[in-house]
Amino acid sequence: MKTLTKQSMQNTRGLFNFVVLFVMLTGLAMNAQNNPVKLKYFGTAGWEITDGDITVLVDPYITRAKLGTGPGVSSDDTRETVLRSDIFVSDTLLIDSLITKADFILVHHSHFDHLADVPYIAKKTGAKVIGTETTRNILRGYGIPEEQLYPVQGGEDYQFENFSVQVIPSIHSALNDKHYIDSRTYTETPNTPLKVSEFIEGNSLMFLARFANHTILTMASMNFVERELVGQEPDILLAGVNRSQLGLYQYNERLLKVTNYPKIIIPTHWDNFRLPYGFSQQSGVNQKLRPFAEDVKRLSPETNVIIPTHLGTITIE
Repeated sequence: MKTLTKQSMQNTRGLFNFVVLFVMLTGLAMNAQNNPVKLKYFGTAGWEITDGDITVLVDPYITRAKLGTGPGVSSDDTRETVLRSDIFVSDTLLIDSLITKADFILVHHSHFDHLADVPYIAKKTGAKVIGTETTRNILRGYGIPEEQLYPVQGGEDYQFENFSVQVIPSIHSALNDKHYIDSRTYTETPNTPLKVSEFIEGNSLMFLARFANHTILTMASMNFVERELVGQEPDILLAGVNRSQLGLYQYNERLLKVTNYPKIIIPTHWDNFRLPYGFSQQSGVNQKLRPFAEDVKRLSPETNVIIPTHLGTITIE
């Protein structure tokens, strides 16, 4: 009977370990390839993005407070009017019904329709929050612990477990017929709770979120710094969209070209965020999304524009 020498036993054991490791890595790779990314639209610039492993929230604004009256505010909306001088109060019951977990929260800027629900969500989930110094200081005021807060200014590129994110400097939409500018920031922790008007911009960002199978470039307003996007090639672009693109020079052309004509574009921050879920957003679809989709088709025939609906989930293999 042939006996194994010590060396041959070690070789056999080494081969066995290699085969086991190869099978494990192959299985992980196949799982990564099979895991689709799912994007749920909360309205405004708010998203839940998950690949089944990591769950990322982007500007999760759920409360959709009614701000006074005016164009686009339905007379059928019987909620109490919230003025900009009022203290903002999150709709925690609605948030609880929609958000159960989060690993990261990406905050583009600190206006109420991007940040105001984040204090409650961050406490609820324990998620890491990545945003500007102003965002960090506001969340400090609401009692979010330091270990959850990652202040950035643009240019950072962070690797976490199974997820990485590049932070890109940006600028806000050209509001008020291009008369908008807001250079205010919170360099210290403000007194909270804040009024709606006290959620100041505090500088703006974009994010390149890298999942196992997809890279997603996120926007939270209808503007960008072109030189900061040179070399970016996301396969999914969450593109800020508005009627006539707020008078920006060749907005669609420049955005598609500098992002290398993404395979998939999903419009964001196009809806009327004064209205609660369930109210028609058809005017926004007709006046903003359809013209945008038609223009993208002209500029990049291979790009697929997916029109999101409130609380609907888009699955991308």
